[in-house]
Amino acid sequence: MENGTVNHEMETASTITIKGILSLLMQNIDEKNKKRLISLGMGDPTVYSCFHTTHVAGEAVIEALQSEKFNGYSPTVGLPQTRRAIAEYLSCDLPYNLSPDDVFVTSGCTQAIDVAVAMLARPGANILLPRPGFPIYELCATFRRLEVRYFDLLPDKGWEVDLDSIVALADRNTVGLVIINPGNPCGNVYSYQHLKKIAETADKLKVPVIADEVYGHLAFGDNPFVPMGVFGSIVPVLTLGSLSKRWIVPGWRLGWFVISDPCGMFKNPKIIERIKKYFDILGGPATFIQIKLNLSNLEDIGDDIDFCFRLAKEESVIILPGTAVGLKNWIRITFAADPHSLKEALGRLKSFCIRHTKLMQPY
Repeated sequence: MENGTVNHEMETASTITIKGILSLLMQNIDEKNKKRLISLGMGDPTVYSCFHTTHVAGEAVIEALQSEKFNGYSPTVGLPQTRRAIAEYLSCDLPYNLSPDDVFVTSGCTQAIDVAVAMLARPGANILLPRPGFPIYELCATFRRLEVRYFDLLPDKGWEVDLDSIVALADRNTVGLVIINPGNPCGNVYSYQHLKKIAETADKLKVPVIADEVYGHLAFGDNPFVPMGVFGSIVPVLTLGSLSKRWIVPGWRLGWFVISDPCGMFKNPKIIERIKKYFDILGGPATFIQIKLNLSNLEDIGDDIDFCFRLAKEESVIILPGTAVGLKNWIRITFAADPHSLKEALGRLKSFCIRHTKLMQPY
């Protein structure tokens, strides 16, 4: 706080988290504003009653609890039956079968991200991250003393990876390449051909691909979802996922870290043992759309941070500034809301933009 007002300045990119920015935006809501709060900033569909998981999932959890067979600690890598079920589920979309030994169960996809980064970290190493992307990767890399190097996603090409920039950024100390598909925050879905080019590029650079597929199969455009593991025979793939998005249960905190490496290029005994020991430390697991801002059309709006804070204060609508995901002067809106709230929020956003639009000067 400075002089009774909220300080909107961001420190460094590594300190930015989505939840952190959303918390600041919530603090900026004007309590005197009688408009009900509508948040389109974080993709938690459970907030709205129109989104719910299948009854079969809930009944299975109830049955497991009532059986009293799952009240104790699980193996740190996950229950054998859980690992087997995940392996069988993911194998349905692959040209080979995963083994339960390829699967490590995590507390949500966030822990899977931390495991992947921790396993690859070593002194002097660097990791290639997409921009825009999910800020947790940079946060984890910073804690592990990994240098972060950003490659661009190309908005004019459906947010495809700039493969030339990957080649330019990589060197002998590069330990991994992160690919988020379907895209977060951009919502893009990569084609089979583009994913194959990514795999071939990673193979030439001799770096594994970390494939964040937490939004797997949530594809609504022309491109069907293709798991990166399809190309596991070209380059080792560390597949990350969770129950939270597809099954609409983010609070259950169950995810997976999977080694998709049918040729055994990555799976040497030392690496597997290191992974298992790291899970021993962690303990066992529990039994999008973008709109670019044209600031030249807006009066007294400095950047995307300023836009979102003013919108929160004036209209009680929360959206995420692009700075939080590495794309300054864009905004991110989640559509995981009921239709009525979504329509009302977008109406308020329109009113805000009209109110702040520069007046045309007469000749």
